[in-house]
Amino acid sequence: MNWYVAKIVFRIVSGDGNHHAQFDEQLRLISAESEYEAFEKAYSLGQTNQESFKNNQSETVQWQFIDVAELNPISELRDGAELYYQIHEAPDADLYEAWAHHRSSLLSVKI
Repeated sequence: MNWYVAKIVFRIVSGDGNHHAQFDEQLRLISAESEYEAFEKAYSLGQTNQESFKNNQSETVQWQFIDVAELNPISELRDGAELYYQIHEAPDADLYEAWAHHRSSLLSVKI
């Protein structure tokens, strides 16, 4: 059995959709015999996890499955194994670092 990390993308639409487009990118761990099977499983997860519900303003909120955007094999499952990476180019390095520190400060578990 092989392991993969799949990026599954959903679009979030509230009410009539008259708002900035929102997308949810989920990284999911997939166990499969082949890359093809991993893609099928990830795609099925995306379809299964579409949903609609009412928000606190009684508007319908929809999570619409878009697609499996990425599928990356994992060589081994071990403590500290790299599951995913993305390289960013930022026009302002200080601003990007401040963003990373801010995101970290929002985590409830700190050293």
